[in-house]
Amino acid sequence: MRYWCEHAWLDSPGVRSSVLVDVTDGKITAVVPDSPCPPDAHRLTGLVLPGFANAHSHAFHRALRGRTHADGGTFWTWRTGMYELAGKLDPDSYLKLATAVYAEMALAGVTCVGEFHYVHHAPGGKPYADPNAMAESLRQAASDAGIRVTLLDTCYLAGGIDQPLTDEQLRFSDGSVDAWASRVSSLRSDSVLLAGAAIHSVRAVPRSVLPSLVSAWPTGPLHVHLSEQPAENEACIAAYGLTPTELLAEAGALSPRTTAVHATHLTTKDISLLGSSGTGACFCPTTEADLADGIGPARELVDAGSPLSLGSDQHAVIDPLLEARAVEHGERLRTGQRGRFTPEELYTAMTAHAGLGWPAGYADLVAISLDTPRTAGCLPSQAMLVATASDVHTVVAGGRVIVEDGRHRVGDVGQLLAEAIEELWR
Repeated sequence: MRYWCEHAWLDSPGVRSSVLVDVTDGKITAVVPDSPCPPDAHRLTGLVLPGFANAHSHAFHRALRGRTHADGGTFWTWRTGMYELAGKLDPDSYLKLATAVYAEMALAGVTCVGEFHYVHHAPGGKPYADPNAMAESLRQAASDAGIRVTLLDTCYLAGGIDQPLTDEQLRFSDGSVDAWASRVSSLRSDSVLLAGAAIHSVRAVPRSVLPSLVSAWPTGPLHVHLSEQPAENEACIAAYGLTPTELLAEAGALSPRTTAVHATHLTTKDISLLGSSGTGACFCPTTEADLADGIGPARELVDAGSPLSLGSDQHAVIDPLLEARAVEHGERLRTGQRGRFTPEELYTAMTAHAGLGWPAGYADLVAISLDTPRTAGCLPSQAMLVATASDVHTVVAGGRVIVEDGRHRVGDVGQLLAEAIEELWR
């Protein structure tokens, strides 16, 4: 298969015109700028970017969109509603919902997602006949939507620091690190799903077992929610005399294979620990704004050595272009300075597949129209500062077209979402 791009973003020297991309077995085999369009090539007009990586997702949270704003509240009151929703899921309803959510991601240009997965068992904590039934629903959903998923299977053992699990949290837990590791070891990786691991948070995994969790998953992606809320930091310091970042460093959990999600409320020492270890930082700006989490120190983390990635987390919005723009806007609001991140750095964050564990070279392409009311007149190199997901017209994942003319191959994604969400809340 061959794709001809009117304009394409290349690692170096940036945007080039008339770029021919050759694809074999889902991988890019050649990239030739300044090439006339061959008659057998699939034409991609506008600006073509590598496929976007959504590094942090909780697919079931999508069913909360537009349902949590009536009474204000806090992150912690929002969590109560999230637990109620989690209690309604089963493998069949999760397959239906996640397929629609992953298709919505594909419409926005996402070709690979990191699914931070902790709804493992039936309500009450009883395992399904297949202990990974919920994970298998996510594998099938990704396959049906045409994208790849890194299944970040999450260890969740406590209801808070020195607190037992609540009834709502029982289905998240395997009871011990050994039981969690045994279940995860049976989760096979394939061309759609790559098995990874996650520490839910220092609230949910006690200090005493953090080192054994890290040892139980010695290679591959390891993600963790980190310092999303000041209350988490305060509880951790009160219990251990350490910040959450310091606690993870003590356990050997910080490394280039690790991604710290949110990393919002950090000390100068925390930033140094994350950067010097090569630990990635995944910012989810639309969620962090929606939940009033705060604005994290993105520029300082990158300067310290932490690669930046982006996620849509609870899916208040699914739009990697908006997430990238929000990183820069957050920096401007926080510091009073423009241009804290260059367009090149933001493109890199949007397409940061490395933290999800997949090898480079997949033929993942996202074509953005440059003649819409939002993008008309912009420089192709700065399109990500004005475009939205609505401007994505074609998406290629692993060499296959999954979105064309703004339509996903599964059908009407809005209708699929409405049916799946209404069924859960009915």
